[in-house]
Amino acid sequence: MPVKAVLSALGRRLRRARLDANLTQSDLGRLAGVSLKTVRNAEDGQNISLETLISMLQGVGRGDDLELLLADGGPSPVELLERQGRARQRATGRRGESKDAAETWRW
Repeated sequence: MPVKAVLSALGRRLRRARLDANLTQSDLGRLAGVSLKTVRNAEDGQNISLETLISMLQGVGRGDDLELLLADGGPSPVELLERQGRARQRATGRRGESKDAAETWRW
């Protein structure tokens, strides 16, 4: 996806989040500590700083959503295989029992 398209999509989503929070652009600017022009530029898909985006997301109550972006992906498939160890290839039989005890047992 081209950078311009990503910026445009982020702007639309930021606008939707602002409206869902029932905030005007001026309100969001005050909460985020940025100018009205900066809020308008962000919603129009213009290039803004990462710090400004984070401030605006926090202003609309969506700061926790950044955790999804930065979430730990967990172990790689290779790490999962190494953790599992080797799969068993054959059964070893019962340990600790003599064969005589297993043969004499009945219902």
